[in-house]
Amino acid sequence: MSAPGATPAATPRVTPKAVVVTVWRQLPFFIWLIALWMLLWGQFTLLAFLTGLAVAVVVTRVFRLPPVELSGRVNLWWGLVFGLEFVLSLVRGSLTVAWQVIDVRRQPGTAIIAVPLVTDDDLIMTHVAVTASLIPGSLIVDVDRDRRILYLHVIGVRDASEVETQRRSVQHWEERIVRAVGSRAQVEAVRKAIDSRVGDRRFAG
Repeated sequence: MSAPGATPAATPRVTPKAVVVTVWRQLPFFIWLIALWMLLWGQFTLLAFLTGLAVAVVVTRVFRLPPVELSGRVNLWWGLVFGLEFVLSLVRGSLTVAWQVIDVRRQPGTAIIAVPLVTDDDLIMTHVAVTASLIPGSLIVDVDRDRRILYLHVIGVRDASEVETQRRSVQHWEERIVRAVGSRAQVEAVRKAIDSRVGDRRFAG
């Protein structure tokens, strides 16, 4: 009960612009949930899209989780590049793993590798981890959030150079995802990290 003479607190007014900004920032996450659902089922049909849409609505509306703060920046070109590269990697990974299974001449090597990332954004790290796990031949086994390190179990590696190739592959996915939905500061940080890695490889060579 308010004190006599007290002025009631004003209810914050939700403007149409604020609603549009909120929807725009959450839209990539919403689309990602639908895409993830379709990828997990391995079906790109209208039914898979509609069921994924229903699941995304339940996850984002029924389960009242803390809001995910996105950068508000979406680069459609880099999103398309990511999508095309991801599909190609799925096909290539599937063929590679299938060949490793039927090739009786040698056993595919396995390894647990640590992949340091540039960004410390939870959503970006999750996207990178899910992307790496969906590609046949690699699977996320642990995440060190504080040190920004993903640990993966990979197959088909026989020496240190192939381990490094796998590590660069995951870092490549981080670059693509950041360029598509990351903030400008994250894009700049990734760009500097790439330049540093290229310089290190040239120096080592």
